[in-house]
Amino acid sequence: MDARNRSGPPSSSFQVCRPSLFSRQPPRVLIVDASPPWWSETGTTLCEALDNFLTLACSLDGPCRLPLLSLYALSRQHECLLPFVQVRGNLARLRSCVEELRSIPGEGCVRAPRGELLKQAVLDSLQQFKQYTRHTTTPNQANNNGSVEVTVVTSQPGRGVVRQLEAGLKDTDLVSLRRLLVVHVSTAGRGETDCWGQDTPSPETAEETEASLMLGTEIDLQHVENSVIAMEIVLKAWLHDQGGKKEQLHLLLPPGLQGEITTPSHGQRASPVCVKCDMQERLLSPALLPLTPDIGVKTESTKDFLVSGKGLANQSPPPQRLRVIKTLRADGVCESVLYGLPLIIRPTTCWQMDWDEMERNHHLFHALCHTLRARDWFLLVRSEPIGSSSIGSGVCCHYLLQPSASLSLLLKPVANREMLLPCQLPVSNQDPPPDALTTIQSCVGQLEEESLFNPLSLRSNLYQHLRSRGLLSPPSYPYRPQQTPRRDQPRPAVGPSTTPARQPRQQQQQQGRQFQGGNRRVRATVAPLPSAPPPSKMSRPTLTMTPDPRATATPLCSQDDDLLMML
Repeated sequence: MDARNRSGPPSSSFQVCRPSLFSRQPPRVLIVDASPPWWSETGTTLCEALDNFLTLACSLDGPCRLPLLSLYALSRQHECLLPFVQVRGNLARLRSCVEELRSIPGEGCVRAPRGELLKQAVLDSLQQFKQYTRHTTTPNQANNNGSVEVTVVTSQPGRGVVRQLEAGLKDTDLVSLRRLLVVHVSTAGRGETDCWGQDTPSPETAEETEASLMLGTEIDLQHVENSVIAMEIVLKAWLHDQGGKKEQLHLLLPPGLQGEITTPSHGQRASPVCVKCDMQERLLSPALLPLTPDIGVKTESTKDFLVSGKGLANQSPPPQRLRVIKTLRADGVCESVLYGLPLIIRPTTCWQMDWDEMERNHHLFHALCHTLRARDWFLLVRSEPIGSSSIGSGVCCHYLLQPSASLSLLLKPVANREMLLPCQLPVSNQDPPPDALTTIQSCVGQLEEESLFNPLSLRSNLYQHLRSRGLLSPPSYPYRPQQTPRRDQPRPAVGPSTTPARQPRQQQQQQGRQFQGGNRRVRATVAPLPSAPPPSKMSRPTLTMTPDPRATATPLCSQDDDLLMML
């Protein structure tokens, strides 16, 4: 749809890719199976990943992605290490809970049945959630967050844990349970297949279990390896928008030329082909994180242009330092991990450099561009802190340098491990159905094809939008007239009906009436100068006329000079 043909306000064209409101983020319950002997192998990994994730979640600005969190541990008994608490701004308490989880011993013997402990932990978390929502939330919040998601992390055979939960919760009221996820952590390089012997003695039993998981339950099973990165990916899935009740994007294609979709009746316009989609974040925006280092490409906020120190306003900042650490093949870089505003890098033309040095630097830059283009390489660079005493100097950013046909490089920020969010991109090896393929090919065939993209041909009605906002906003003046009286101005007499606070207001009203009484023209926007008081009356010296001019020349000149000085 062309934004110029819309009848709505100009601002509606800028809300196509707006971020989600995260209004239906569910509370989370994490149940950790810390029973020996598996806990001695997975405890350190899980606690480190949980510590990293909670540090990130507590520091995120913007909409609340993780409203509430509760943590249970299963060892000799189920224990609630953390009742439901708000995550944002509660890092100290959350980290103390992680340390308590880390202190659970990884050796020993547990005689209690694991299935019964899991069942009691799930039921206890649901009961705790009901009590929390009954006493702390408003009716509106209860409608948005009326269910909870429970995640069970265990190193026991995953399918056996799922069957235990199914058997224990089959006669239980699970209205407040939105989802139950079992995360199986493989230990010592052994996958789920190595642990199936005691639970699934035959392939037929495995097929029956798979069928029951798909048809009869709400329990999901996920296998991960025993690594910090894998566990962080599981936890970061909580930061995604969990709305999911309605599609988020309609992709409108031109009407096709075949099929019943494109056969309009007489006098009606053919409707476009609509492909309904969902949007998902690939990474966290750096604007949501505090203490982001200023590298020069971070220009999404007005705070990036403010001078950090008082004495740095008239000083030129030192040059940024980017250290090249790797070469990357161009076809091995995923575009979804690039973000932010790109910058064009050119050889410097600073006039303070020596001419020979500038020429040599130009040749080096030319050789770098030629080498990267010839080998189809990108450069991975890392920012270096300018001063070790600056706040957040330990935080570094990474960028990609891409060559071009011209004598220039393109600098793009690239996401790092902390910013990446989990993203599942399934690959289909099958061809689409023939009817759907024919419809899409017919729609796409009507679009105009350009061999060279020119962004100057795109218009967003930004000028019209800014013009309408500027005309509706009240005018701002560079300064306001000050109402402070001058030192030599006589103060008005204070009477019973006139107070010092009312006198300036009355004078302003009289001046306004006198100004409006004449021809009503445009008022002056420049503040008038305060009126000076009339000079005090002085006695004019008398001039005596004498017949001899030589005798009176000097006194007359001195008197005139004194008079000019007084005026």
